[in-house]
This record gives sequence, structure tokens and C-alpha cells, in this order.
Amino acid sequence: MTVWAIQPHPTPATESKSAPGTLAQRHQVEVLMQTALLQQSEIHDSKGAADTYRRLLKLDPRNKVAWYNLGVIGQQDGMPDDARTAYDKALEIDPSFTSALFNEAILLKSSDPDRAIGLLKKCIAADPKAATAYLQLGDILAEKDRDEEAGEAFRRAVAADPSLHSQVPEPFRNSVTPSPTSSQAGSTR
Repeated sequence: MTVWAIQPHPTPATESKSAPGTLAQRHQVEVLMQTALLQQSEIHDSKGAADTYRRLLKLDPRNKVAWYNLGVIGQQDGMPDDARTAYDKALEIDPSFTSALFNEAILLKSSDPDRAIGLLKKCIAADPKAATAYLQLGDILAEKDRDEEAGEAFRRAVAADPSLHSQVPEPFRNSVTPSPTSSQAGSTR
């Protein structure tokens, strides 16, 4: 399963459209975010982290990072409905939140490929260099026998990140060649 990583907490003013008003509330939100991130990534206590994110969301219900991370926990813990609900909440707050777009697309890849395609296209529109989004889009399009579109998606994936060439399915690999980067050009290795 491909999932984008846990999001660290940038400043509340930039990540939450309605950051809590008082300094004490903002501080409490930041402490809860740091606690949840620690529980999730260092201690591997997904239940504790989810509880902490929910406490944070009571103070700051428009915190897209907390919603997103609840989605990651749900996805990793095999609770796709919870994950999708959380990703949708994050996307209500920020419709171009690439991490949430990507992860929800991966979640829907087999059950709703058309929706996954739409989400990946939004992800790519928000970040045209999202190589893994192009790769996943190519996979879904190839499964739907839309080979021309799939080939173009794979070409864009490899152009953005040549290391993905080996992950391109065999039928498309020969038509997708990584272009040498400045670090590869002239290298004798």
C-alpha cells in the first residue's frame, strides 16, 4: 500500500483556516499536535494518537493536518470508512491538499477507480511534479485499458522522478525512458 507520510504541524495560522482565537488555545492545539505526532510516529500508539487528534479537533475543528492524520491512522489500521471520512474533512478545508487527495485516491483505487482518477488529477493539478501521483494514475488507467493515457502518465512520472522507472509496468517500460539529470550527465558510475 502506498500512503503519503504523516504530516508535521506547520504554524496554525497557515494550516487551519480558523485557528483558535486565544493564545492559550493556540498553544494547547500545538501541544496536542506534537503529542499526537509523537504517539503516532515514535511510540506507534495509533489509538492514543487518534484520541489526541480528536481532542485537538474539538478546539480547532478546521485543522486539516489533524483530519489528514486521522485518515492516515484509519487507513493504516484497516478502517477505510473512517479514513475516507477524515480525508474528506481535510479536503473540505483545503480542496488542493495533495497528501489527502493522494491518500484518498489510493484508498479508492480498487473500489472506485473513477473517483481515484479524479482525485489523482486534482493532486497533479495542485502539484505538477507529484511523480507518485502520476505513477498511480498510470496504474489505474492501465487497469481500465486506457493505454495511451496510462503511457502518458507513466512518462510524466518518470520525467518527474527517474527512480520510478523500475516501477512502471513492463508493457509500458520501454516507451518510458528516464532523461538524464544534471547529476547523471557526465557521471562515470
